[in-house]
Amino acid sequence: MDAPKTISLEVMKQIVENLNSVIMLFDDSLHLQYINPVGEMMYGLSAPHMIGRGLSRVLPRLDLVQALGEALDSGHTFTERESEIELGPKHLVTVDLTAIPLLESNQSAALLVEMSQLDRQIRIAREENLLTLNQATRSLVRNMAHEIKNPLGGIRGTAQLLERELDSEELKEFTGIIISEADRLQKLVDRMLGPNTLPHKEMVNIHEVLERVKQVAEMDLAEGIAIRRDYDISLPDLFADKDQLIQSVLNLLRNAVQALKDGGEITLRTRAQRQYTIGHIRHRLVAAIEIIDNGPGIPESLLEKIFFPMVTGRSEGTGLGLSIAQSLINQHGGLIECNSQPGRTVFTVLLPFSHENGESNG
Repeated sequence: MDAPKTISLEVMKQIVENLNSVIMLFDDSLHLQYINPVGEMMYGLSAPHMIGRGLSRVLPRLDLVQALGEALDSGHTFTERESEIELGPKHLVTVDLTAIPLLESNQSAALLVEMSQLDRQIRIAREENLLTLNQATRSLVRNMAHEIKNPLGGIRGTAQLLERELDSEELKEFTGIIISEADRLQKLVDRMLGPNTLPHKEMVNIHEVLERVKQVAEMDLAEGIAIRRDYDISLPDLFADKDQLIQSVLNLLRNAVQALKDGGEITLRTRAQRQYTIGHIRHRLVAAIEIIDNGPGIPESLLEKIFFPMVTGRSEGTGLGLSIAQSLINQHGGLIECNSQPGRTVFTVLLPFSHENGESNG
């Protein structure tokens, strides 16, 4: 009988790099020697920038540093549930943390730390809920719109027939109002239905899209509003419909501009997210496009509903721009998220670097 084949180090490395948990390895002096891609994503830093850092810089909590040091010295596993760790200003994460001492004869000790990000699981559940609600709402709106269009067409047709029978120009004015209002409602219904064409995808440079959007927005930008860029120019091209991306991001940018009534700053920011889950599909690499403004923020009562049709915080708004943008991004297997507080509102467009809508590239 042949001896069983051992798993190669390369395969083991691939397994660790594709885990959903953060994996970190510290040496006997508690300096970081390895971090997997999920860890890079959580910290927002690449491995080369983190390797060599001491434990207190990686997990900046004195009691936790002491507990992990004791675990390494004693050889006993340490576990802490729902551990809160501050990774930077306004960047607090909640994790389940396990530290396992690795003690081998004739070798230095090491400490393996595994963290499962609980707020990430909450985010994934929220995204799945958002996608489900958006699809259900779009379906409901489509059904309602079709029910409205039938009698609307009848009203318009009847008004046209009546207009032909009338001799009085004064009365024809009223039928003209009926026809024009029916046309206006028809356009509104069509907008509520959202995009009705499939994306025409090609390789697209996302920064060309953002520059085009910035150029269009700046044509009628109010005085006192500045748009600045913060691009990761190493991002690869996306397989997407360029026109639909422009429309989506332009809707978001115009929304940010309208929020800055008294002036302010908008930032267009791009970053890559590794091993990222959108809805229930995990992708090896995702583009994160952020539109950040320092306006007054979105009321909490609206925050959970802003992507629904006809929901708006402005008296002059139609409540369709964000809904349409979400639908267009959904057609690319992506999602738009929003986080808002006074002084900082962030709309994040998440788009997978995959050649097929909704297909994982991991």
